[in-house]
Amino acid sequence: MTDHFTLAETAAQSILQRTCLRPQIGLVLGSGLGGFADSLNDSAKIPYAEIPNFPLSTALGHAGQLVIGKAGDVPVAAMQGRVHLYEGYSAQQVAFPMRVFGRMGIRAVILTNAAGGINLNYSQGALVLIRDHINLQSVSPLTGPNDDRFGVRFPDMTHAYSKPYRAMAREAAAEIGMALHEGVYAALPGPSYETPAEINYLRVIGADLVGMSTVLEVIAARQMKINVLAISCVTNMAAGILDQPLSHQEVMETGERVKTSFEALLRAVLPRIEEAHEAESQ
Repeated sequence: MTDHFTLAETAAQSILQRTCLRPQIGLVLGSGLGGFADSLNDSAKIPYAEIPNFPLSTALGHAGQLVIGKAGDVPVAAMQGRVHLYEGYSAQQVAFPMRVFGRMGIRAVILTNAAGGINLNYSQGALVLIRDHINLQSVSPLTGPNDDRFGVRFPDMTHAYSKPYRAMAREAAAEIGMALHEGVYAALPGPSYETPAEINYLRVIGADLVGMSTVLEVIAARQMKINVLAISCVTNMAAGILDQPLSHQEVMETGERVKTSFEALLRAVLPRIEEAHEAESQ
């Protein structure tokens, strides 16, 4: 049996040796959204290739490095890009960075992604808080022998996405005059985009957004009792909604267009999450 706990511990210690910061909050920055990490102060940039056992990102728009620094006064560990099932990685490998975050002492994560909009109330460029998910990737990072050092065999997913964190995000958005939606995210394996019939199916079963990431990370994070806030950027309307083909170029261009407002939201919500975490720790 692969000892993922020891592998994660080794990676975490390697990272912590590269910085004097001890962040309590981790960020995963999805397609076209990685620029936020470049603005961190007092930062240490660590390519994934230099972290023992860490999976390497191959997707376009994923820089493939971990940046530890400060957003204002809040120390964070920010992943510029992630890995996906469609790159050939296993569910355990996709979730491995969450395991490393846990061993680094991180207790809260903000996961971001580029998603296709299914809900017709969304428009291209909309930011959406994920309140729940539907896992259609047919795998779980918890499959196989359970390691109790990570958490229980059957973790509860009733509140996978922290309700208090979502309230904080809505407050932060209102403070800076930003519209913020909320919805259910469906995860599919990819890498092909969905067909119009698949999008219709997803709408019928209650999905507002669709993408190829995030859910496996959330499952692993919640097993370790790491609190989760997840934000999707609607980079394109899903297949069949608009009479036009889908492309990754469109995803990247929309990510670039909303970068300023997206980063403003992160900067506004991070101090709230840190304050809440400090209050819990006392």
